[in-house]
Amino acid sequence: MKKELTIFDNPKNVRRLQMGFFVALVLVLIAEAFVDMHGQFSVEHFYGFYAVYGFLSYVSLIFISKLLRKLLMRKEDYYDD
Repeated sequence: MKKELTIFDNPKNVRRLQMGFFVALVLVLIAEAFVDMHGQFSVEHFYGFYAVYGFLSYVSLIFISKLLRKLLMRKEDYYDD
């Protein structure tokens, strides 16, 4: 049986999608200069705070998941007799 090709099988399409996401992120960061932010804490008024906060949250989530994997992972034959 022949596998059907999807739009994501072409590396050129994946690169276009990735660049589209990067352009959208830059546009949102630029738009933040024109929006009045109503944060409750003084740190929320810094330009690009939410972008940095989101990135640091994502990176910390990756590191925490790697630590949890080491803690919770079982051997391959854990359920064998």
